[in-house]
Amino acid sequence: MKFLLFSMYEPDKVQAVAEVADKFTDTPGIESVARYVCMGIPFPGFPQNMMLSIGVVEAQNNEAMAAATYPATLAGASIWWVPVLEYEAGAAAQTEKKYRG
Repeated sequence: MKFLLFSMYEPDKVQAVAEVADKFTDTPGIESVARYVCMGIPFPGFPQNMMLSIGVVEAQNNEAMAAATYPATLAGASIWWVPVLEYEAGAAAQTEKKYRG
């Protein structure tokens, strides 16, 4: 299942979170498709002086998600997983119709 993985952390935690992120792809059951670091305020209301990383991740199960998340939490990051549905570009209406039933 694909997820957007959001990691929010204070700037003084960047080194610790980066070290954990480098090991993230070695977690069994996790495939990191893409990783991004926001270079500005990502959305209204986001706390000032905070960092945000966003990953596109495939996770096989909850145990893999926990194994990947726990070290980052210990490093000082707040983590949240958002399940996403992938669909072909230009096929949004077709995909919606498929799931509508």
